[in-house]
Amino acid sequence: MKSNKMEDALNAQINAEMYSAYLYLSMAAYFESVDLNGCAHWMKAQAQEEMIHAMKIYDYVNECGGRVMLRAIEAPASSWDSPLAVFEQAYSHEQYVTGLINNLMNLAIEEGDHATQIFLQWFVSEQVEEEASASGVVKRLRLAGESSGGLFMVDRELGQRPLPIPMPGGTAVSSV
Repeated sequence: MKSNKMEDALNAQINAEMYSAYLYLSMAAYFESVDLNGCAHWMKAQAQEEMIHAMKIYDYVNECGGRVMLRAIEAPASSWDSPLAVFEQAYSHEQYVTGLINNLMNLAIEEGDHATQIFLQWFVSEQVEEEASASGVVKRLRLAGESSGGLFMVDRELGQRPLPIPMPGGTAVSSV
């Protein structure tokens, strides 16, 4: 059983992961509205990953004898000035989530909760990948600049992202 403080923090992280999924679905809807279906596909895959992350924490809280307490999910933004602005926000959001994960790890260390430290290590590593992925798209969109041809090339590339397939235990593998 986890301390009340750790359980509350893990429940807050479930909410943050679900908000992330909701945000990425909103971004996907924006991209679909401007006919950038590859970007929309990338965001849908990202939303699926975030739900897998939420469920991984959900399962962990339950496995530890805790109680999952779901909270209201804040409404995300629904419009942006440009595709670049969307991915800049996605990158910024991933940096924010990294901070949340780091705070959870700091709490687990402070409380001497070794099991949660080990559990959270996967998320620490995952956030490196998440930030790099979003940052890479930002860089490619900046290189494309005002070129509609460049934008469509990036959109086509993003449409090739494999969708995550949830596996037992809250992990995922990419489909081929």
